[in-house]
Amino acid sequence: MDTIRQTNPDFWLGQVFAAKAVASRGVVRRSRAWVETEIGLERFEMAVRARGFHLIEAGSQLVVICDSAPVTIRF
Repeated sequence: MDTIRQTNPDFWLGQVFAAKAVASRGVVRRSRAWVETEIGLERFEMAVRARGFHLIEAGSQLVVICDSAPVTIRF
C-alpha cells in the first residue's frame, strides 16, 4: 500500500531547514522512507545541494551536514 503525502513539500522543506541545527551548522537527520513519502528523495537532494550542504546516507537514515566546508570521513 502506498503512503500518501501528509504535507505540502515546500512547507515540509521549510520546516526541515528552519531547525536550530541548520543555523548552528549542525546536522539534520531524517528517515529515507519519510523523505521519500513527503517530498521524494530527488527533491530533497536538490534542496540540500542548493544550500551548499552535504548529504550522507547511512542505513535507512539521511544525514545532512549543514555546512559547506569540506567533509572528511574518518572511518
